[in-house]
Amino acid sequence: MDILLLLKALILGIVEGLTEFLPVSSTGHLILVGGLLNFNDERGKLFEIVIQSGAILAVVWEYRQRLSDAVTHAFSDRQAQHFLINLAIAFVPLAALGLLFGKAIKAHLFNAPTVATTFILGGFIILWAEQRQKTTVRVEVVERMSYLDALKLGIAQAFALIPGTSRSGATIIGGMLFGLSRRAATEFSFFLAVPTLIIASLYQLYKERALLSADDLGMWAVGFLAAFASAFLCVRWLLRYIMTHDFKIFAWYRIAFGLLILLTWQMGWIDWVDN
Repeated sequence: MDILLLLKALILGIVEGLTEFLPVSSTGHLILVGGLLNFNDERGKLFEIVIQSGAILAVVWEYRQRLSDAVTHAFSDRQAQHFLINLAIAFVPLAALGLLFGKAIKAHLFNAPTVATTFILGGFIILWAEQRQKTTVRVEVVERMSYLDALKLGIAQAFALIPGTSRSGATIIGGMLFGLSRRAATEFSFFLAVPTLIIASLYQLYKERALLSADDLGMWAVGFLAAFASAFLCVRWLLRYIMTHDFKIFAWYRIAFGLLILLTWQMGWIDWVDN
């Protein structure tokens, strides 16, 4: 096995795990880092699906008891039914829009300048959401969300089809604007990631099944484990962080990182368009 390829797998796995559940866009980071590592071809795209599965497993493991209880009592407990229906409702907008516009979005928007611009705009939106007059918190915990709340968060998540937006960021900030507590919005973003990313991964794996090769198993294993470990640590850290902090630090990071990408592109230091 090529050691350099394993190193690339390790780096991309860590990037995926650290960015999937933070409001900074994992897709945007993978586009940029994959370009720098010259690993953004069709084989690289399939690899991204594999490492995304590692990040999903981290959330499933962290919330294994709550998810297990919801599935086990789906036909006997009204609260479990309500929770699962909310996830289904929130999943629909992104799934529908993805099927309709996903191919066009990938063809025209999956490039570094677009990602950088979206990074910056998303940063200013987070700052605006944090600076505006505080919305009265109506929903303290995920279990108290209404079906309308779930639909609103599903629509917010759909903005993540634009690379650089951040699925978790759109869902968390949208939830806070709609009256959810910071923790409730963050946790629902985690829960919603499970069906969203699992179904998206299975769909992409089916489409790219011709690229599956036993020769890539070592690379996949390294990336998967790196994504799982880094995502697990990140989820636990974020839950502690939001108890006493807001999201402004992520907004400033997005703006600074986006400006850096645009600067290196304009100055010709890195040919991001070709990457």
